[in-house]
Amino acid sequence: MAQTRYPKTPREEQPEASPAERIDGAGTKARGSFSRRQFLRGSAAAGAASAGLLSGILDDAEAQGEPGVAGPGAVDMAFKINGKAYVATLEPRVTLLDALRNHLDLTGAKKVCDRGTCGACTVLLNGDPVYACSVLAIEAQGADITTVEGIGSPANMHPIQQAFVDNDAQQCGFCTPGFVVASAALLNRHPNPDQDTVHRELGGNLCRCGTYAGVRAAVAQAAGGGTTNG
Repeated sequence: MAQTRYPKTPREEQPEASPAERIDGAGTKARGSFSRRQFLRGSAAAGAASAGLLSGILDDAEAQGEPGVAGPGAVDMAFKINGKAYVATLEPRVTLLDALRNHLDLTGAKKVCDRGTCGACTVLLNGDPVYACSVLAIEAQGADITTVEGIGSPANMHPIQQAFVDNDAQQCGFCTPGFVVASAALLNRHPNPDQDTVHRELGGNLCRCGTYAGVRAAVAQAAGGGTTNG
């Protein structure tokens, strides 16, 4: 009896693989004549080239005499603070604030937030107010550093210090040194500031006791604008 043959369904019909899709020797279907083996070989070659390029860059940097790394142990440092020379042996991680307070016996700058937000540790670095807790001591070498001790003394107060006393611009006193230093820098830049300038320039200093009115009055007095505490 003759056997009946039925036509294949579309699912059973498989087109013959084109030359670009034939199976390579590793059992992987190649597409567009670019196999996985070729891809891996190309990636390895690119990685080797990148490593060689990086090695060349590092060799060039070393040949040009890049500065060495200080630390992690303590190293000798030299500072100019309030017009005087100071030396200390500190670890590179020590902040300027900790160097002043713990190693140089200059405790006017206060350690309050230690996060660069309150301004109680404000000092002048080449005339500009900075947070001492946010500056590494090793980076402050060679700069002209001024702390509140260098602004004035009880026997010879700076006009802004006297104005703080006259206008009750302090209560607990923790923020006062930072405000005094920042106010002195403000007056150096703006001898006759308006209220908007005072608000802007002292915006980085916080007083939890709320003596802002007294601080503004102190700045006005030191600038020659009166002693009104309003």
